[in-house]
Amino acid sequence: MRDRLEDWDAPHGAWMLPGGVREGGERTLLLEVAARLLFPTMLVFSMYLLLVGHYSPGGGFSGGLVAGLAFVLRHIAGGDVGFGARVAVRPPVVIGTGLAVAVLSGLAPLVAGAPVLSSVKLAVEAPLFGEISVQTNLLLDVGVYLLIVGVVVDLLRSLGAGIERDMRDAA
Repeated sequence: MRDRLEDWDAPHGAWMLPGGVREGGERTLLLEVAARLLFPTMLVFSMYLLLVGHYSPGGGFSGGLVAGLAFVLRHIAGGDVGFGARVAVRPPVVIGTGLAVAVLSGLAPLVAGAPVLSSVKLAVEAPLFGEISVQTNLLLDVGVYLLIVGVVVDLLRSLGAGIERDMRDAA
């Protein structure tokens, strides 16, 4: 009973295993190449949106959506074997971590007697970069980012695995 509770959310299929490729007739080479080129670029852009969210348009939600779209593009291009590596982190753990970080960072000012969701600007002197200033609301954005990415990857894992299974059964 305990073993079933510990791995209830573990992937049980061959979703995102490395090594295999689809049959030649099922592959779209242009989409696969574009996805491989755009995937890291989209992830870097999503991190940029996350980090500049308090100074210009962006934040955890928009950064998480861009990262989620990167994973969707990669899944559409490669299906269950397109990532080239098995995801080691379980999506429900990412969702729970994001939710915990967001809630705790929102409630943390209460400890200092400040209102909920209040923010403080912190400045740190880095040897090579000079002064780096960070808003404490960045933790809330990181939590939202993790929450959105976890939800998208979990949807891909559950819906994508079912679609791939149905396609194999129909063939």
